[in-house]
Amino acid sequence: MAQIYLRDVPSLRPPDSADLFQVLWCPFSHDKTALPETAVFWRTAASVTDVLTTPPETPVIEYHGYLPQPCLLSPEEVTEYPHSTDLEHETLRQVQTCRTWQVAAEPDDLDEDEPTPEDVYDFSLSVSPGWKIGGWTRWGLTDPHPRLCDVCGTEMDSLLTIASSEWGETSKSWIPHEDRDVSASPLNPYPEQPTKVQIADGNNLHLYVCPTSLEHPHLTLIQ
Repeated sequence: MAQIYLRDVPSLRPPDSADLFQVLWCPFSHDKTALPETAVFWRTAASVTDVLTTPPETPVIEYHGYLPQPCLLSPEEVTEYPHSTDLEHETLRQVQTCRTWQVAAEPDDLDEDEPTPEDVYDFSLSVSPGWKIGGWTRWGLTDPHPRLCDVCGTEMDSLLTIASSEWGETSKSWIPHEDRDVSASPLNPYPEQPTKVQIADGNNLHLYVCPTSLEHPHLTLIQ
């Protein structure tokens, strides 16, 4: 599903001498979550010597959106801020009343009928869309709630976001500069979906890990 090297993402924080992070998933919805089941692996790249020149084809999948299109990641470090639903009351009040957010927004990022400062903060300035390592959670399906380790009860850290798209109609300010002139075409009808992965109705699948021990089971959450 994804393979990321520490040299490309120094903030990855792997265990011990590991420098390679891999995520696999089963391309079928499982009973407990109604989502593909994921498996996380930490490895040392130097120990991976028997590399397949041609990855094996997946014989059966449940949905086309569960089979990613092979592509290379181009990691880019960005600064994020908590989603408005994660903010303390006083900070949220300032966000909701601060008119300067409207100046910073892309015109297409806002609903013309209700361009609120909170809209600008949530869609243009706080939580980036797309695939990412770490970062904040863009809440929407549920309100924020604790993500606690099943083993030790520690608050878990965001590890990976598997996204249905890199940007959307309400988050165009996050489009990389090199992709701003890319238009839809018969060969590439959805440039915002380079991986062709589709989570539910266009949602994100978040993976969280325990900061106490990466041996503890990871947690998945859809938003």
